[in-house]
Amino acid sequence: METQDAFHRFDYRPTRVCEQCDGILTPVGRLLLRPREVIVMISSTGMGLQLTLITLLIAFVGVFLISFMKGAFGGGFSIVGIPLLSLVMDPVTAGGMLAPLFIAMDLFALRYWKPSTWSKPDLMLLLPGLVTGIGVGYLTFRLLDHRAIAIVMAAITLIFVGLWLVGGAALTIRPRSRPKAITAGLASGVTTMVAHSGGPPLAMYLLPLGLSKEVYAGTTSMFFTVGNATKAVPWLLLARPTGNVWVVMAVCLCAIPAGVVTGWRLHAKLDQRQVYRACYGLLVVAAVKLLWDGITGYLA
Repeated sequence: METQDAFHRFDYRPTRVCEQCDGILTPVGRLLLRPREVIVMISSTGMGLQLTLITLLIAFVGVFLISFMKGAFGGGFSIVGIPLLSLVMDPVTAGGMLAPLFIAMDLFALRYWKPSTWSKPDLMLLLPGLVTGIGVGYLTFRLLDHRAIAIVMAAITLIFVGLWLVGGAALTIRPRSRPKAITAGLASGVTTMVAHSGGPPLAMYLLPLGLSKEVYAGTTSMFFTVGNATKAVPWLLLARPTGNVWVVMAVCLCAIPAGVVTGWRLHAKLDQRQVYRACYGLLVVAAVKLLWDGITGYLA
């Protein structure tokens, strides 16, 4: 559930001590400190979500944009649609709502990004790192500074795009590298858990390989299908949808087929160079969003 990894960023780091409960309050719950353990009390989300026409329309458009990116580029750029959701619901509610929607999106996209479009050698190298990274990110969630990770990831992404521009913005064909693939998979897994942006690390590995546009999108799609399925249970445990969230989710489910199909049609009209340039451009958008999240996180 890219998401990935694409959920809207929010900070779980402690915000203030609750003297009455002998613990620490965070934006999503309460940390009750006991000897040798920390128990996280996560409340069900969506209890205060207002079910209005504006809420439904904005959520629908946000999920449509995420589905569009899935159809056009295989995923990894859902960060462009998530800010819309933050206008009508808190980040935790958005995360819980998107978890099952991402899986539905991935399953529908398999109609277009079939096994024939997957680079199986690359997936074999990438997926173990992805699953490991998600596990590491989940287990160390409260220990890591999410804002610093967002800023570092943004800086690395901007440097990567900058080097591509300095090199003439040309398509390259570089040999496959096991160390780079493992690193990219691991980084994508960690960042999709703690910074909600697993797309840049994967793109920085796949784009220099010079894969055909279909294979690039298909491999990306399958990569995040595995990632979203792996993250689904942790996210639903963290943010259980309740109340009006289920209604909004049902409405947004209708946006998935239209978004994926529209994106896939755009992909079919673009040539190899145009698809790659669009991906580099979206990397800049993702990097700017991460940089903004990290900096404003510190300022707040």
